[in-house]
Amino acid sequence: MLKRLLTLDGVMAVCQFRDDGQLVQGYGMGGDEMLTRLAKFALDYKRMIQGNADQLAMFTQVRGWTPPGGWIVRGQQLSVCSVANLACVIDLRETDLNTIMAALKDAASQ
Repeated sequence: MLKRLLTLDGVMAVCQFRDDGQLVQGYGMGGDEMLTRLAKFALDYKRMIQGNADQLAMFTQVRGWTPPGGWIVRGQQLSVCSVANLACVIDLRETDLNTIMAALKDAASQ
């Protein structure tokens, strides 16, 4: 599953992490240390997004904010995106976010 994501254009690293932030598996640039840090970052960001989604649901009284379907931190050339307990680093010059987010969603549901 993860290795298939790594074959997509623009994907530079991909990881799967547990609910405690521990790396389950990862592939791509930077080696194990970078992938371990990516997993920890992804869990922390996922928790922050969940809290924000909970607040939006409470304040707006509009359904559909929770659970969040994923998140993206977009940089000038690189971005990090995640769905469920999968995260990847992508090069925006080589791919588009919609393709990657759809692939992450598919992989997370398997």
